[in-house]
Amino acid sequence: MKQDEPVVDVFLQPGDFYFGGRDVRIRTLLGSCISIVMWHPRLLIGGMCHYMLASRGKNFSNLDGRYGDEAILKFFIEAIRNNSNPNDYIVKIFGGGKMLTRSKVHVPCADKHCDEVIDTCRNVSCKNVVKGVSLLEDYGFSISSKDLGGTVSRTIIFDISSGDVWVRKNAGAQNDKK
Repeated sequence: MKQDEPVVDVFLQPGDFYFGGRDVRIRTLLGSCISIVMWHPRLLIGGMCHYMLASRGKNFSNLDGRYGDEAILKFFIEAIRNNSNPNDYIVKIFGGGKMLTRSKVHVPCADKHCDEVIDTCRNVSCKNVVKGVSLLEDYGFSISSKDLGGTVSRTIIFDISSGDVWVRKNAGAQNDKK
């Protein structure tokens, strides 16, 4: 993006979803929630979601960004709507901090066979992480970077013009560019 082009700042609240073009910077704050960032390097389009729960089940009439399975389906729909292929996107996933205790989140698996494992997770953050990673793979998205688990909240900033994502861990930890 050129220096003189205006940048639109979008802040995602829990349950929000945004997909747009190069003139947008998206921010959010995560605890046990998950943000998925998707960016198409040739088209300079992309988006971010901020989901709160892994799933609400199968009885719904419209997609709701509060649920991981529905947020990922929204990304898939946006990829198709923009005449692009899901595996052309650079995908990053963040969050899933265990906010109510000081123990670290254990992510038991990161493959397509997580449905059984998700039932063994005893907290929302674990279920969110497992479901998000599994569904991204099911829809054909490849994860290029992730920062998941732990016991800290995170501030995420995504610049669609460059595809850069910054993560600030909000407990005195270091900042990372992903």
